[in-house]
Amino acid sequence: MTEPAVDASQGGGSPAGRTPHDAPRGLDLDRLAGWLATHRPELADGPLRATLITGGKSNLTYLLHCGGREVVLRRPPLGHVLATAHDMAREHRVIAALAPTAVPVPEALLLCADPAVIGAPFYLMQRVPGEVLRTRAQTDPLTDGQRRDLAWAMMDTLAALHTVDPGEVGLADFGRPEGYLGRQVRRWAGQLDRSRSRELPGVDELRDALADSVPEGVNAGRIVHGDYRLDNLLTTVDPVSVRAVLDWEMATLGDPLADLGLLLTYWDVLGDSDLAEGNPVADGLGPRAGFPTGTELIDRYAGRSDVDVGPLHWHLALGCFKLAVICEGIHYRHTLGQTLGGGFDRIGEMVTPLVEHGLRAVGEN
Repeated sequence: MTEPAVDASQGGGSPAGRTPHDAPRGLDLDRLAGWLATHRPELADGPLRATLITGGKSNLTYLLHCGGREVVLRRPPLGHVLATAHDMAREHRVIAALAPTAVPVPEALLLCADPAVIGAPFYLMQRVPGEVLRTRAQTDPLTDGQRRDLAWAMMDTLAALHTVDPGEVGLADFGRPEGYLGRQVRRWAGQLDRSRSRELPGVDELRDALADSVPEGVNAGRIVHGDYRLDNLLTTVDPVSVRAVLDWEMATLGDPLADLGLLLTYWDVLGDSDLAEGNPVADGLGPRAGFPTGTELIDRYAGRSDVDVGPLHWHLALGCFKLAVICEGIHYRHTLGQTLGGGFDRIGEMVTPLVEHGLRAVGEN
């Protein structure tokens, strides 16, 4: 269920009539208003209202009405937070760096690293008009041509990201490209250990198989989004365009094939399976929803990128492992009552099928 918008100016009892209990969970509007008055006074002129934007399954996103403007606030999830997985400073830095490039991103407005303000670090960005397409209810009304053009725009945007020179946009030190793929396996294995709350058949076997067969990573050194998919894009369909790429929390420098492998995990593994229907992660994605196949996506990308695509079996297996760990972490937070919005009750169902597909994919290497 979506939490309602709250008008903090009508609460009464504290400065400017704002009361903390009126705010959506995860925000302290009193403290936020005071912080804005000091750091961005033009955003503190008038009542402050906030709405939780539902749909995301990790970091929390809120639409703020402040100073006659609409801006977006991003903060980490409540409660159980995996180390390094929800770094607001990194997310703010990368969208600020990409602003002058061909990669569409929201304007980064301000970063607050002090968790005392709302309970966690956060940043503000400009609201970008557009729609996040994540369900069949949204994508079924599209024409075949619109679905095709959206898929091509998605891949063209990813190719544009992977052609950006990190040094030219101030991101030369944004990550350590050498050994990136091996570190990814170790990182997500560590995240898994911090999220274990039940038996997960095959997950340790998949972890070990990935660790024992890490490819060289000939494309290392590119900017990697880390969770690139259709429902992390703000789009329009008339005309078809990508207005902004969102959710940069896992961005770094590494091998762009990791982005392709994870995209195929969403697109073909989940989006073209029985798991897709009604699923909060894959409902509106993939061939089952009328979009081109994963093979066609990779062909489109390869025609617009200088990246050596090559075989993607290992990277698909890594995508399955990574998404299984992410889903398990969300499932764990849901069991603790620390998720906001709806659709989280089915996330845990996806872990075992992802592990099984990952094992098949890594065996094809």
